Amino acid sequence: MASIPADKSYLNWPFFDDHHRVLARELDAWAAEYLPPIVDSDHAHADVDSTCRILVHTLGAGGWLRYAVPKAYGGMHEGLDVRSLCIIRETLARYSGLADFAFAMQGLGSGAITLAGSEELKAEYLPQVASGQKIAAFALTEPEAGSDVAQIAAKLKERKSGGYKLKGEKTYISNGGIADFYCTFARTGEAPGARGLSAIVVDADTPGFSIKERIEVIAPHPLGRLAFDGCELDAGKLIGKRGEGFKLAMATLDIFRSTVGAAALGFARRALAEAIGRTKSRQLFGAPLADLPITQERLAEMALDIDASALLIYRAAWTKDSGAPRVTREAAMAKLHATDSAQTVIDKALQMFGGMGVTKGVKVEELYREIRALRIYEGASEVQKLVIARQLLAD
Repeated sequence: MASIPADKSYLNWPFFDDHHRVLARELDAWAAEYLPPIVDSDHAHADVDSTCRILVHTLGAGGWLRYAVPKAYGGMHEGLDVRSLCIIRETLARYSGLADFAFAMQGLGSGAITLAGSEELKAEYLPQVASGQKIAAFALTEPEAGSDVAQIAAKLKERKSGGYKLKGEKTYISNGGIADFYCTFARTGEAPGARGLSAIVVDADTPGFSIKERIEVIAPHPLGRLAFDGCELDAGKLIGKRGEGFKLAMATLDIFRSTVGAAALGFARRALAEAIGRTKSRQLFGAPLADLPITQERLAEMALDIDASALLIYRAAWTKDSGAPRVTREAAMAKLHATDSAQTVIDKALQMFGGMGVTKGVKVEELYREIRALRIYEGASEVQKLVIARQLLAD
């Protein structure tokens, strides 16, 4: 498959170093060769579990998952380079939402271990994340605790014989059902609310752990409802210090929230490419659709939204990579604008396809379904607005 056309001029912005430009070029060539046989097959979306497992292994074999862990544990850079993560997600999303998902969850799912795990935990899990031998998951959301993480009810109690016992549920967990381990957040009770949470690793084969329900969503992805029925866990599985789970969850999201915007940007770039191709080839009233002023207006609006998103995303990523301890405001702006505007861009592209745009199997129809969840997970758009406003009011 030929590389999907997309504006690459943004790579000349001062946010990037030469190795980022090399990454973008090499990944695009790799994706064009290796992804279509996996994601464009007839059964790819019918059996997403199998497809995602194949994608994780393929991304690992290609060396791309090395960007999801630090160099000391088989990674590419000393720490997590957020610009690289964004470039990878943007590029993969142009080709396939499932490919982007498979990559993203390796980073997010192991991010807590990277940030606060003991040397033993890092050595046990991160090399296998980088190679694609283990699939990771991030278990935060509960039936009654989504945007308000402080309401987490799952309980992690110390056992008299040592270690911990975990009881509770999680829901809408990505990779739920195919992950080999889950970085799980639960209440240890050091203080009320957010100050009484801790994080711990739960292996999928832990007695008492089960997938209570598989969840079907608008764009097929592996999602599940998890049950922890008295899971007994070694003390060494704890990630970081007791009572600092909320801070760890937020620090993890602080890194990966910008990359959600990057995935949305990849979807939007693909939608624009599809729209340009369609308007040049579709005849309407004796001339190409592209000749109509209203079409040109829509294409210009789409390009404007895409560039604005890219600026916000790579500003946030550059700021984090430059040493900022937190980029809460910048990441919130990037995710908010990129996901909301990508929805608009894709809708405009679909409109240009007419009836074909809502036909199953047409790329813009797939993009229309893929983009919707990005405005919810890792902090809904409304939450991002609260984050931004509180930062403004605190100054």
